[in-house]
Amino acid sequence: MTAGYFGLFIASFLSATILPFSSEALLCGMVIGGFDPYISLIVATVGNWLGSMSTYLLGYWGDWNRIERWLKIDRNKTEKYIEKARRWGYWAGMLVWVPVVGDIICVALGLVRTNVFRTSVTIFVGKFVRYFIIVYLTAMGYEIMSHC
Repeated sequence: MTAGYFGLFIASFLSATILPFSSEALLCGMVIGGFDPYISLIVATVGNWLGSMSTYLLGYWGDWNRIERWLKIDRNKTEKYIEKARRWGYWAGMLVWVPVVGDIICVALGLVRTNVFRTSVTIFVGKFVRYFIIVYLTAMGYEIMSHC
């Protein structure tokens, strides 16, 4: 079972950075497959959070060549998110989990150099809440379906 958690960590990390796939599907499969839901929740959250923090740091360092090459984020698309990051500050980190725009928000937060600690906390909380809801709904749905 340990290899499953390691795989979840890697998938969660990469899905927050360069790979366009869903770590949520793997998390659901693991919960249904008998893996501990609490450990799965923490592993997925930490992996995804670290992946987002690496994206944040790319923005913080302001290296557009790497941002465009590794993350496939267009500089022009990022402009409106930079303005939002300036307006909302580190609180925008709560939305980094949102598909499609989450990476752009993360880069924008780095580019405007929001407080690293506060940003990392809001990103972690946003990702934890999302994964918690997924684990809870999966476990509840599995429980209901097993009684049918």
